[in-house]
Amino acid sequence: MNRVNKVAELLEALRQGCDTGFVVALHIRFTRPLVMYRTYPQAWCDHYDLNGLVVSDPSVRWGFCTTGAIHWDDPALDDPAGVFAAARSFGVANGVTVSVGPATSRSLAGLSRASGRFGAAEVQHMVRLVETLHLVLDGIEGEDGPELRALRALGGSAA
Repeated sequence: MNRVNKVAELLEALRQGCDTGFVVALHIRFTRPLVMYRTYPQAWCDHYDLNGLVVSDPSVRWGFCTTGAIHWDDPALDDPAGVFAAARSFGVANGVTVSVGPATSRSLAGLSRASGRFGAAEVQHMVRLVETLHLVLDGIEGEDGPELRALRALGGSAA
């Protein structure tokens, strides 16, 4: 199976578990991901982008400093800017952030669903999906050819 098909399969698996959406930013270097996929409601994406919430998003801050997974309601995620409350007002709640890879090429995912908090086994499944996405794209950081264009065209927002 080629990379594009594998990524499409993994993104579909994320969609299955994240009915209110997700963002996956893969191989972030110098604050820019190689490729990014967003399926959150467009109104939330617009609000997040227009208000520059990435700079105050506690899950992004946590993900750049740590690897693993953390629920958005974890008290360790100090949220003085109210990013999570704003997300809830757009229907994006019950989230978990996943962070994988080395600091020099980190991949982050924010995953949400309407049906309640992710259980431990579900979180581990999501971690495995994000780890696999990270690994599948390993080694194409310098490439800007047809494969990368096809990966960016899979859906969501392209980096």
